Amino acid sequence: MMNRGDPSGLYPPPGPPVYSRPMDEPNRAADCAFFSDLSRTADFYLIRHGESEGNARLIMQGRLDLPLNPRGEAQAAAAGAWLADKGVTALFTSPLRRAYRTAEILAAEAGLPGPRPEPVFTELDTGIFTGLSVEEIRKKHPGIYGEFRARSWEAVPGAESSASLYDRALRGWGFLKDRVRETEGALAVVTHGGCLQWMVRATFGCRTWMPLLTTGNSGIFHLSVHPHPEGRPAYLQWKLLNHQPGFDVSATPPVF
Repeated sequence: MMNRGDPSGLYPPPGPPVYSRPMDEPNRAADCAFFSDLSRTADFYLIRHGESEGNARLIMQGRLDLPLNPRGEAQAAAAGAWLADKGVTALFTSPLRRAYRTAEILAAEAGLPGPRPEPVFTELDTGIFTGLSVEEIRKKHPGIYGEFRARSWEAVPGAESSASLYDRALRGWGFLKDRVRETEGALAVVTHGGCLQWMVRATFGCRTWMPLLTTGNSGIFHLSVHPHPEGRPAYLQWKLLNHQPGFDVSATPPVF
């Protein structure tokens, strides 16, 4: 089991913004109060990596570091072409190979600087399910699989806890908010299905796995943040959830 928070220790929780709750309170969230201290409109594009060899084999990858397959590279290229005119000026990525290669292809297609790896955006540890297919999990761990269907990774021995994932998502948003202050334009991040779930949940203050969000390979999630004068709570809108340019979204399999 991971220790709570980002294992790299690189990103301490961001300080409390104007009109926000202190970050150490139980109801903290990356919500309109969290973003109230921004001085400009900010757009964030969160992108899941393209299809990997593990995805194609229908196994639970977690931190298992498998590469993209040819379909995944094509998905990354389509996402990059779509992102080319969205005003993105900086690109960050999980350091795992399937994400980093997606980010490299995306950067080339969109004409962006090379991606910067950031450990806070890595995938969750999937514990004893790592490297197993759902069918293998059903046979080897039937009782745990039943709990998994009800409680998701919270039920799996060795998996990263919901508390850790929520905390890490807040650290990710704090990191991105700091980058907004340093640059102009939109920001993009290539990450993973599990981490992406929690980046979205943190904006709603949701601390449980259910309900799940569909996160297809190279699916794009777009959060737009519009600050108000004098540090009043910002206007937040999720404009896109799992947009997959150039691919049939109806073919996206269930999360599990």
